[in-house]
Amino acid sequence: MHHTAARPGLSWHPELEARYAELGAKLEPLLPCLEWPLHLPWIDAIRTLKRERGAVIMAHSYQSPEIFHGVADVTGDSLALAQAAADCDADIIVLCGVHFMAETAKILAPGRTVLIPDLEAGCSLASSITAADVRELRRLHPGAPVVSYVNTTAEVKAESDACCTSANAVQVVEAMAAESGSERVIFLPDRFLGHHVAQHTAIELVLWDGRCEVHEQFTAQQARHARERFDARLVAHPECPPEVQAEADFVGSTTAMGAWLEKEQPQRVALITECSMADNLRARFPKVEFIKPCNLCPHMQRITLPNIHACLQHLQHEVVVPDDVARRARHALERMLAVGRRDRV
Repeated sequence: MHHTAARPGLSWHPELEARYAELGAKLEPLLPCLEWPLHLPWIDAIRTLKRERGAVIMAHSYQSPEIFHGVADVTGDSLALAQAAADCDADIIVLCGVHFMAETAKILAPGRTVLIPDLEAGCSLASSITAADVRELRRLHPGAPVVSYVNTTAEVKAESDACCTSANAVQVVEAMAAESGSERVIFLPDRFLGHHVAQHTAIELVLWDGRCEVHEQFTAQQARHARERFDARLVAHPECPPEVQAEADFVGSTTAMGAWLEKEQPQRVALITECSMADNLRARFPKVEFIKPCNLCPHMQRITLPNIHACLQHLQHEVVVPDDVARRARHALERMLAVGRRDRV
């Protein structure tokens, strides 16, 4: 959690507490009580500034609760944010997430100004493969289409036939295989997501050895401990290692996890994913007890209320994608959006 004090001129006062009483009640179980007075002046200032700028704030599900619930206009997983960017009519998009998400927003909304509060908010998956690597994979596997997880750079997307998210990876793989007439698809960069997809399709997958530094840390022993010690149901993201997925009651994307909770209404659940995801779902399911384990994404945590405010105030950290790269990447992303969301819940 961030403990950034409000700067001079941004200070707590009773009128703010009254004005945001409903939000305060929602965040009370999600934040340490000492943090709310620190966050509140920033939330108020950001809400004022985004109206003045005609900006829309989009926040990924891994953003901390004061951002996700406090200032975001649009929230969701990678696919939801991509769809929102494609449909956005605001002049300015502030993307509270990691860099590849801001690139995706810019590619799908080329006429908008897309800002990211911290340029260092990266992604281990996106860093694990380059455009040259994709070209080499094509050379080694001629005729096989390339499906890239959306957690990739714009340059890698530009070398791909289609993008996917964890919500629609199986469907995109099968669509591309059918379109190309190939029984083999190059799937990158996440090896563990690729393993999950391979369990649900007859298509042969060529995998790359990319990993998410948050999800790869989970172990089957942690999962079993959560079940045995707390009698919890286990829900895992498909970026987790296969042995963790094998322990889970349900494996699915961030949005599919919420749908599963809605359907099952478990008494206790361990979400084997990023911590802020559990925090944000706790507000939606107050009767469900959420058990750790979880890991924080260090890149997502770089986004804070103060740097969102600075981003809006100075219109800083604009994300730009070269036209040729954007054009080719847009084609791959539009194929992803055409398939849409087909989670298995």
